[in-house]
Amino acid sequence: MPRIIDGETALDHALTGLIAADPLIGELVEAGARPPLRLRDPGFAGLAGIIVAQQVSVASANAIWARVTARFDPLESLAFLAASDADLRACGLSLPKMRGLRAVALAIAEGHLPIEALGAMAPDEAIATLTAVKGIGPWTAEIYLLFCLGHPDIFPAGDLALQEAARLALALDERPREKALRAIAEERWQPFRGVAARVLWAYYRIARQGREGAPVLGADAT
Repeated sequence: MPRIIDGETALDHALTGLIAADPLIGELVEAGARPPLRLRDPGFAGLAGIIVAQQVSVASANAIWARVTARFDPLESLAFLAASDADLRACGLSLPKMRGLRAVALAIAEGHLPIEALGAMAPDEAIATLTAVKGIGPWTAEIYLLFCLGHPDIFPAGDLALQEAARLALALDERPREKALRAIAEERWQPFRGVAARVLWAYYRIARQGREGAPVLGADAT
């Protein structure tokens, strides 16, 4: 298993291994799709940031997140649970996001979601632990493992931007669905699937002429 992606050096090392396994990735990187690191802090704050960014524009997500982090400093589960509906609405959170974030905060506070232990778990176990909490779907769990824990081999195949990027990069006749894209990723990019996802998101941004390539299109409903 490649090392955890915890900085630029680790990302470069994994990217070198990925390009050796699939030269097409090297072509994408040469075309400008060298992926940014995009690390988030682990814990409730990191998970909350992923949930806030789901299914909204990047500008909206950034604005909401700025208000959330200004209201809660530091952003911790117990403080979030103590906030009123009015406090959370003032941050720009919708009712579904408020409910989802409270469910996550409660699960952490009550010990049902051992968020500090996720990094020591096998990926499948960590994803199962996360998705056992109402409000956390597979996409959210996979993104948390990728960007908060730095897992090098997680591939959120349900993400629509990844599916479209794969269609363009691999010159496929149609956008691959989740099952097909998982098979492609396993065959071509394991054990660097997480790095391949980062490259494809960067390539998607280029292919769509500057659209933001952050992974929001395939987010779980909240």
